[in-house]
Amino acid sequence: MADFNLEDFVNILNNKEVFQYLIDKKVIKEKKFLETYEYEKELHELQIELTAIQNKVIADNIRVLVIFEGRDAAGKGGAIERLVEYLNPKKLRVVSLPKPTAEESTQWYFQRYFKQLPNAGEIVFFDRSWYNRAVVEPVFGFCTPEQHTLFLKQVNEVEELLIQDGVIVIKFFLSISKEEQAKRLEERRTDVLKQWKIGPLDQQAQEKWSDYTSYIKTLFKTTGTKLSPWIEIETDNKKKARLEAFKIIINQIANQKREKTEDFVKIHN
Repeated sequence: MADFNLEDFVNILNNKEVFQYLIDKKVIKEKKFLETYEYEKELHELQIELTAIQNKVIADNIRVLVIFEGRDAAGKGGAIERLVEYLNPKKLRVVSLPKPTAEESTQWYFQRYFKQLPNAGEIVFFDRSWYNRAVVEPVFGFCTPEQHTLFLKQVNEVEELLIQDGVIVIKFFLSISKEEQAKRLEERRTDVLKQWKIGPLDQQAQEKWSDYTSYIKTLFKTTGTKLSPWIEIETDNKKKARLEAFKIIINQIANQKREKTEDFVKIHN
């Protein structure tokens, strides 16, 4: 097969007759192509905006903590990956802590997370956070009811102290329909390139759907406050969800606003 490079592809796109022929022969699906083009174009523009925002964070010694929670397969990792793709790696961290060590299990619950808080001029993304104790841990019996209750009692005060000290805290919860979750989990099971994404807890996400739902409702009701609200984004359409996360982060850091622009976004406060 002859080499096919980017210039050849650009020439095809600029040749209306060839492009139309490829559409007619269903080599290129017009609707999907246009949707992907519009998404990549807007994504690139937002990535440029976010790099400018990071420059402001660095210059003004701002501390930013972005928390990503959500159901399994809702797209937390993918969203974070796009967000950090072109940011200065020296001034950001993505934190995804493993289960506590024996020593950490004897400490105050928040202690190991405090070590990961942003320094001046830094953005830190939590890929799951202390909110494990609000949903995942009680669903699977990894904490006692008393520990769960104590966490809900303390977390709002903890976040209030952080915000009073100048930390910008942004909390995302990525939701997904049960049907879409089942589809994505099956893709992970059957695609050898995605099998690393599925762990033993993910495999129980469907059967424990109702348990998750109950604890998520309590999460929003108890820990969504005016000062530190939950921004819930429905992610059945992952691309639209990612773009909305960009816009909210940019708005909140630049203007201290949590404006939402889409119906698939809810704010719990």
